[in-house]
Amino acid sequence: MGTAILIIFALLMFVVFLYSLSLLHLLINFLKSRKQKDSSQKWDFSDPSLIPFVTIQLPLYNDKPVVERLLRNISLTAYPREKLEIQVLDDSTDDSAALTAEIISELQAEGFPIQHITRSHRKGFKAGALKAGLETAMGEFIAIFDSDFLPKPDWLKQTIPYFKNENLGVVQTRWGHLNKDYSLLTKLQAFLLDYHFILEQTGRNYGNHFINFNGTAGVWRKSCILDAGNWEGDTLTEDLDLSYRAQLKGWEFKYLENVETPAELPITIAAARSQQFRWNKGAAENFQKNYKKVFWNTNVSFGTRFHSFFHLLNSSFFLVVLLMGIVSIPVLFLLDDPAYAGIFTGMIIFILSPVIFFVTYYAAYKEAHQQDPLSLFKFIGIFITFFSIAMGLSLHNSIAILEGHFGKKSEFIRTPKFNLGSKSETTVKIPVKISFQLVLEILLMLLFAFGIFSAFRIESYSLLPFHIMMFFGFSYVILASLNIGIFPDKKSDLTGFENL
Repeated sequence: MGTAILIIFALLMFVVFLYSLSLLHLLINFLKSRKQKDSSQKWDFSDPSLIPFVTIQLPLYNDKPVVERLLRNISLTAYPREKLEIQVLDDSTDDSAALTAEIISELQAEGFPIQHITRSHRKGFKAGALKAGLETAMGEFIAIFDSDFLPKPDWLKQTIPYFKNENLGVVQTRWGHLNKDYSLLTKLQAFLLDYHFILEQTGRNYGNHFINFNGTAGVWRKSCILDAGNWEGDTLTEDLDLSYRAQLKGWEFKYLENVETPAELPITIAAARSQQFRWNKGAAENFQKNYKKVFWNTNVSFGTRFHSFFHLLNSSFFLVVLLMGIVSIPVLFLLDDPAYAGIFTGMIIFILSPVIFFVTYYAAYKEAHQQDPLSLFKFIGIFITFFSIAMGLSLHNSIAILEGHFGKKSEFIRTPKFNLGSKSETTVKIPVKISFQLVLEILLMLLFAFGIFSAFRIESYSLLPFHIMMFFGFSYVILASLNIGIFPDKKSDLTGFENL
């Protein structure tokens, strides 16, 4: 039994090690990209005849807190009005539709080319709304922004010129964060997203591997969407799905790290859980739907197959971490048994995994905080905190992952928006709900508390840091879910977003 437990633990550590190697290769690509000047061909918009027609799509669903901010910001777009149309794709079922219609009427009266497109159903959810809008879209290029995104007025002029390359299907920009410093939760989400947009997207794009349109803050060539089979709503991450289908068709993607599009981060643990559930389940669904196509496509390089495997499966590592945590408890009692010394010796190489994670995350963090001389010390604190809380979400995300892999369908749940740029109170009252999942999380917290206690009792400390992080992570998630001491009770000091 002891040997079987250790073999399972070693296999899980090996999987994490392979994943860390993929990140190390992305870091190498990222560093190489810093030495290469972008020589992409671009249109010169000083010649008005080269400016193409663009459609901006704004998918909405019960987004009353942010809809006015969104529409007023979009109305500032610096692009010839005769070559621009705005489609507000409104599937709202509450009174926000009336407010949206009122604001759109005002903008239309000012001569702004904006339309209010509604549906009597939510078939296909966001993918369905985008597909419906595409049927009447006049633009050769389709820019998409979620309701909490605030592109700067010159955003189209910074992105559209790259489409001079006729093989280019998508231009994706980097997400910024309007409310990064609101709470520990928002800081950690910004930490994760900065890593994705600075290191992962840059590393994959530089290596000519498949990247993904991130659902918003990007532009599609309309013909690319149609050639790839159009939007489909059979996964919860329709953006990732269409991205892979388009790149399998041979379309190129361009990632612009230097163009930042600010947006709002979820401020409640419930909203963050919902977003994480959708992203992680959708990634698993996309692995099941698309990876075989990648693997068997003879036009796809080995490197792209390798990175696509970990790209589509990266959310599934929450399940690996959860299993490692559970198995590590009996492993703790086997550490001093000389009968298993050989197995433990063979596991030493896997210690490199956390080192690789540290180095790759620090590279992205340093890039995002170049003006901060104390960034290393701050990074160590946020790195440990981030991975601890990510571990605390491992049960929640593992459920999403398993549902995705086994084909259980669920509704597209939008992430609530709160418009923290207003001058009102930003305290969010959340009703406490004791779910079966929360009970399981409490039991896991107690399990890792037992692991910590046992380490001191048997004087075996090799797994103590891991168990402390798991215990802290589950404790945070539980307290946040119970709304205990998580969100500040203060007035917002995050005003001024209208100037971005």
